[in-house]
Amino acid sequence: MSAEVHFDERSGLVPVKTPWGQWYQTMEEVYIEINLPEHTRAKEINVDFRLKYIAVAVKGKTIIKGDLHEKVVTDECMWSLEDRNFLRIVLIKIRGCQTCWMSLLVNEYEADPFTFDQMEKKLTLERFQKENPGFDFSGAEISGNYHGDGPQLPS
Repeated sequence: MSAEVHFDERSGLVPVKTPWGQWYQTMEEVYIEINLPEHTRAKEINVDFRLKYIAVAVKGKTIIKGDLHEKVVTDECMWSLEDRNFLRIVLIKIRGCQTCWMSLLVNEYEADPFTFDQMEKKLTLERFQKENPGFDFSGAEISGNYHGDGPQLPS
């Protein structure tokens, strides 16, 4: 498998559906995808990134506002308007604290237990992939305790 292909492209996404769109994560990033009214212009979008807070407003209407599940690197977070009807936000997780987020905001937009389980499995496989670049873990199955630091490969 080509090194150019991102792990998510091979293994698929584990999204959490929301009233405004969805969010999903990798080891290092959290992606927020918001469906917008047709013909939305960039100047009608306001996104405020802070260490552990986000606010998103479109045409003066608040879409997301509150404390994030974990801290992010505000200088590296970004957003883009696509096709004037879709907003993609990328949050960069703080290095060294790249855990699986159970919810986007504290007590809001939470993954159901099955989805969270699938997210943890995927992030564990992604970590294995980074630690063992010569192998392809994108289609691997995993079972057992992968909470926290995740399972350890046998020595």
